[in-house]
Amino acid sequence: MSESVAKPGAVARACMRACALAVALASAACAVQTPLPELPRDVPTAWRDQAAMPGGLQPDLENWWRAFNDATLDALIGRALDSNLNIQIAAERLKAARALQHRASREFWPNLNFRIYEETAPNARVGYLEVGFDSTWEFGFFGRAQASERVAMADLNSAAIDDAAARVTVSAEVAKTYVELRAAQARVTQFGKLATLRRQQVELAQTRLRTRLGSQLELDRAQAEWQQTLGEADEPRQMMVASTQALGVLLGTNAADPALEAVALQPALPSIAIGTSPADLLRTRPEIRRAEQNVLKAAGELGIARADLYPKLGITGTLISSTALTGDLDRPNRAVPLAGPSLSIPIFDWGMRRDVVNAREAALNAAVLAYREAVLESVAEVQTALAQFAAKTQAVTRVGVSTQASERSARAAQTLQRIGLGDGVDNANAGIALVQSQLQASNVLRERALAYIALYKSFGGAMPPLETEAATK
Repeated sequence: MSESVAKPGAVARACMRACALAVALASAACAVQTPLPELPRDVPTAWRDQAAMPGGLQPDLENWWRAFNDATLDALIGRALDSNLNIQIAAERLKAARALQHRASREFWPNLNFRIYEETAPNARVGYLEVGFDSTWEFGFFGRAQASERVAMADLNSAAIDDAAARVTVSAEVAKTYVELRAAQARVTQFGKLATLRRQQVELAQTRLRTRLGSQLELDRAQAEWQQTLGEADEPRQMMVASTQALGVLLGTNAADPALEAVALQPALPSIAIGTSPADLLRTRPEIRRAEQNVLKAAGELGIARADLYPKLGITGTLISSTALTGDLDRPNRAVPLAGPSLSIPIFDWGMRRDVVNAREAALNAAVLAYREAVLESVAEVQTALAQFAAKTQAVTRVGVSTQASERSARAAQTLQRIGLGDGVDNANAGIALVQSQLQASNVLRERALAYIALYKSFGGAMPPLETEAATK
């Protein structure tokens, strides 16, 4: 036997050393992981100790607008959820993110490619046409696979959150615009009644002036109030036009809905009390869920940066058939299989990889701080919305009492005039006071409805189930 031939024992020892090295590298690779930071879950003490309102309703995050009991509003929101362009944009972005996440989950799987290309021999005497297959398989060691999965998962979850947030925003905007439209229609009607009464005051003042029972000052004041009322009616008319157009945009069309032109009752809410601590609802806010995903993505990017400090391990293989096209054409075709490990070891790069790691660590710390800021801002917004809704609810009660008193006063003035104990001036003044109370009541109902919409928008709406690392394994 020739001395150049390796002995079986030497080959076995070499294989054992290679296996030991592979096991050691794999063990080291599995040990390098980037843990996710622990995000603070607690809310401020004032919130933690806040008790739910006794007998309150559990918030309906999916169909909250049905509390208005308005079939037209229900239909408008249903159409908007189907036709709104922003919702469609968010849905397409979610599809894109889902496709990229599917790609990322297979980034470290083996791949197979078919290639046809030409190549010239180093001595420039023979040209070959090469046809065959090649395959690469990077293992994703040192936390690279987990980090890449986190980045793609965060992007997918953020797109899902944006899709849900778009639906929340559109629903709230449709409800808000519809409330503004109906309130404007009610004010136009009420200003019409008020203008009629103001004109009657002018006519009475003119009669009193002719009979020397009144003065020119009284007539001038009545005319000024009449003209002012006519001018005040312009604002709700403009609001009607603007609200109708805004609803068209929200519904994805430039044509106004004829059903909205007919005057209808102003939406009014029943008595509502929130029966769940607002802090329990913060988990549904898109800002907080998005901030969580930003932390996940930052951790993934840090993991990739750290993995770049270590070797890249994998397996490559080819099966190529080479045909001589020029030169020595007598060479037969050959299909040569080849397989072996691939290894790339970073040695010296002027510290650029370490700079990237330092930058990603700072970015992760910033993402955690941004999450904490999102929680604080959400607490403040929900607290403000709750206080605003409670204040507007009390205002509706007070205005209701005032309106009832104005109605009794108007009926009494009419009775006095009918039995001859009062005149038209007292009757007109009482009617004006009643319409002004109704205008105030209409405005307060509108403000309470808008506060209710703002409250549910601050809750964030129902969030979809999100991808987690455990769910994808």
